[in-house]
Amino acid sequence: MDSDNEKQAVHEVERTVSEKHNDARIAEFTPQEQKRIIRRVDMRLVLTLGFLYMCSLMDRTNLGAANIAGLQSDSMSKGLSLTGYRYSLIVLVFFIPYVLFQPPATLLLRKVGPRIFLSAITVLWGGCMIGFGFVSKWDQMLGLRIILGVLEAGFFPGCAYLLSCWYTRYELQKRNAVFYLIGSMASAFSSILAYGLMQMDGLANLDGWRWIFIIQGLITCLFGIAGYFFIVDFPELAAKSWHFLDARETDFVVARIEHDRHDAIPEPFSLGAYLRNAADLKVWGFAALFGLTTTNTYAIAYFLPVILRVGMGFSIAKAQCLVAPPYVAAAIVMYGFAMLGDKYHVRGPIVAFNALLGLVGLPLLGYAKNNGVRYLGVFLATIACNANIPAVLTYQANNIRGQWKRALCSATLVGAGGIGGIVGSTVFRDQDSPKYGPGIMTTMIASGLVLIITGLLTLKFHRANKRADRGGKIIEGQVGFRYTL
Repeated sequence: MDSDNEKQAVHEVERTVSEKHNDARIAEFTPQEQKRIIRRVDMRLVLTLGFLYMCSLMDRTNLGAANIAGLQSDSMSKGLSLTGYRYSLIVLVFFIPYVLFQPPATLLLRKVGPRIFLSAITVLWGGCMIGFGFVSKWDQMLGLRIILGVLEAGFFPGCAYLLSCWYTRYELQKRNAVFYLIGSMASAFSSILAYGLMQMDGLANLDGWRWIFIIQGLITCLFGIAGYFFIVDFPELAAKSWHFLDARETDFVVARIEHDRHDAIPEPFSLGAYLRNAADLKVWGFAALFGLTTTNTYAIAYFLPVILRVGMGFSIAKAQCLVAPPYVAAAIVMYGFAMLGDKYHVRGPIVAFNALLGLVGLPLLGYAKNNGVRYLGVFLATIACNANIPAVLTYQANNIRGQWKRALCSATLVGAGGIGGIVGSTVFRDQDSPKYGPGIMTTMIASGLVLIITGLLTLKFHRANKRADRGGKIIEGQVGFRYTL
């Protein structure tokens, strides 16, 4: 009986492959033409979203650069009164609306369309960022951070959802990696940019740290306006996008997605059906992975300049510039793993390896005596958590089906990432310098939990695939669908 079922499963896969090659919407294009179409999608979609994410990541994490540029020291003499817990509260409060507004924001993206929604919120939060340059009291900065959280809430899950709608399962990690790589480069070089902007101190009677917010906010507004002309909508609407795909090319893209996972066209929206997707345990497993990973990425993004300056004793100039090399290394490793993952259809082992890398790097950062060894720990820890962002995004996207489930998963995933941001933004405290023991221990625990949860998900998926091969329960409601391990 098992042999018959295995043969049936093989025939199902062969039939699907055969249908794909016989579909007229795909067959009318040569392989070279198909590649050219996908490259056009890459250029318009991945690069545009990546540059907007660069602005997003730069704007939400530039408090660390502004802090060592004089924000903290000027706060008492110039009325901000940024004392005690207030800086940590300003960092933290961003994530509360960022988490709460993600599910409705993702639904709004689907209704309004990515081009209008994503470009509009980018311009609005750029304006909010400019406002940071003119605050006179700490609670004004607190309020602006809340507004920033509301505006950015729909951006990252919207991008993750949109990318997953355009690509087949084993094309996606490379695209997620490039998207996130461009953003992480912002983390690498925004500190260098911030150091340059500090030199504007006194221009127009404004402090150097204020110019960091003003100029970066203006950059964001310009990118947001450009985004309106370059962001493309969902695949089934691509023919309506400005100077992009024609109707035949749009049909080709939709046909590819249909053959890959049969969910290219969204089913009618139902709130009950949408929320029922939350009963799937793996949705929360992926969310936990992402939240634990972002605990580390945010901790490093917010506090690495401070750790280098205070914890390791580097000058302001060196601390700002030494942030960049670990992020460059992370980008290289991130894309290398993405190539391997897409080529060999592997997801979980990559996530686990990166978690192990973090468990090596974080103790070096926290407990080594020599600054050179500690800086090596910075490299390993930065690589580990940043390379896992696209890996976890793709791990999730490969193992779910359905447009509205995909939208919910993107929201819960990135919402958990916001919770990780709350933890990551509070664990490195001034009183714990120069070793920052509690922060190092928290991030090590997060890496360990990533390793455990990935192991449990891999075991669950392996068993479900075996059961489906034997003719048992159909996975994700689609005959022939198998989990990617």
